[in-house]
Amino acid sequence: MTTDHQDTDTTILDTDVLVVGAGPAGLMLATELRLGGAEVVVVDQRPGPTTESRASTLHARTMEILDSRGLLDELGTPPCEPRGHFGGVPLDLTLPSSYPGQWKVAQTRTEELLQRRAAVLGADLRRRHQLLFLEAKSEGAGPGGVGRGGVEAEAIGPYGPVRIRARYLVGCDGEDSTVRRLVRAPFPGRDAARELLRADVSGVEVADRRFQRLEHGLAIAATREGVTRVMVHEFGRPAAERGGAEPDFAEVTDVWKRVTGEDISQGTPLWVNAFGDANRQLAHYRHGRVLFAGDAAHRQMPSGGQALNLGVQDAFNLGWKLAAVVRGSAGEDLLDTYHAERHTVGRQVLANIRAQVELLLGGPEVEPARALLTELVTLDGVRQHLAGMISGLGIRYDVEGPEIHSDEHPLLGRRLPDAWLEPAEGGARRRTTELLCTGRGLLLSLDGDGDGDPALRATAAPWSDRVAFVADRPTAGGPLPTGQALLVRPDGHVAWAGSGPAGLSRALTRWFGTLAADD
Repeated sequence: MTTDHQDTDTTILDTDVLVVGAGPAGLMLATELRLGGAEVVVVDQRPGPTTESRASTLHARTMEILDSRGLLDELGTPPCEPRGHFGGVPLDLTLPSSYPGQWKVAQTRTEELLQRRAAVLGADLRRRHQLLFLEAKSEGAGPGGVGRGGVEAEAIGPYGPVRIRARYLVGCDGEDSTVRRLVRAPFPGRDAARELLRADVSGVEVADRRFQRLEHGLAIAATREGVTRVMVHEFGRPAAERGGAEPDFAEVTDVWKRVTGEDISQGTPLWVNAFGDANRQLAHYRHGRVLFAGDAAHRQMPSGGQALNLGVQDAFNLGWKLAAVVRGSAGEDLLDTYHAERHTVGRQVLANIRAQVELLLGGPEVEPARALLTELVTLDGVRQHLAGMISGLGIRYDVEGPEIHSDEHPLLGRRLPDAWLEPAEGGARRRTTELLCTGRGLLLSLDGDGDGDPALRATAAPWSDRVAFVADRPTAGGPLPTGQALLVRPDGHVAWAGSGPAGLSRALTRWFGTLAADD
């Protein structure tokens, strides 16, 4: 357990994992670590969840993730818009999911939701704590109580210095990550060349504009509950050197007037910022005992609301893996799959954002490309591909590894569909999503026999402390294959599929560690 004691004027904490940053990625990671049995301390400079109106979109895959942990009831029913965009070109995001489209949830609500869950699960959240120093210890040289190796960090809190000794540290501290700077992690890519100015304004009447391209620039406006969000880019205007400061409202009103001809200077600014088209990604998401997730791992323009969702999904992939390593039920090589899977996804997202930036912020020279894309998205294959990228529903991990070869299965590496199951022994129907709420692995036998395939059950028995065995019958016409079995990771992705036990033991070992009897 996390221990806390004093050494002169310094508070000393010993824990399994130190998470730096309590944004959506850091808080999601904390919940997953606690669900997996790891002790976790979270430090953040801010006094509480963000009060700024930053990200406001949850995509379908993120909604599925929250549902799989029983978190959606607290959100109620947020507004949903089935239509999104790709570079400002309208795009229908409807795909097979219980939550198609984009759901409008303010970032502050997302953070509050995840913070409450992390606290209920026992995460130690320390606000107003600024990280100052970290040092990764070599194997065998870790401080007392940490085990072999580890990380020692120092922070300053409201009551003085804090020294934190952890087995692992995860930087979730945003695009200007202190952890990344202290580790000196290579962060290749490009700085911003163009930017969008953004402001939330009360007291103005402006017609809604959805990615309106005018002669001199791009204008976007939407009014909700008396507050108008405006975003504007002037063609050919480079990103300003701001030194970390935000633009003032006068700059926004000047550019807005030059682009639209409208004067919004009489309004009251509630929040003003600028975001550029910088595009960078860490070369490695893991540096020994230090890992990265969210904007600390990648910097991008938040086109299509992808940035927050990408970070939450990073954390969801990492949490159960890191918890398994900390518990000792899996080896450190499991952490390498985090980099392999999420670095690939991040690279793909950053590439689609670069393409969108050109379509959004480019001048008249991009009109032919926009016209062509407008035609192409009417083809359902193109639409589904783009919608799958933006929503996260199209993600497919390489789950087999070089030593495992099996017949390709359409669900292998993909998320388990949300589907209804009929218990073979009778009783009420249940959803596959309900079976994921514990954060354990799942071996789902779909042969309709109340006991399931005895060979599958026997093969999985040594992993029964970390993988639940369920024998149900899928409803007719649903997305699940009758007569087969699926091994599902705690993050909901299918790691093995088959009609018999061939290859199952190898998959269990790869994703859930050595046999329980050998632990």
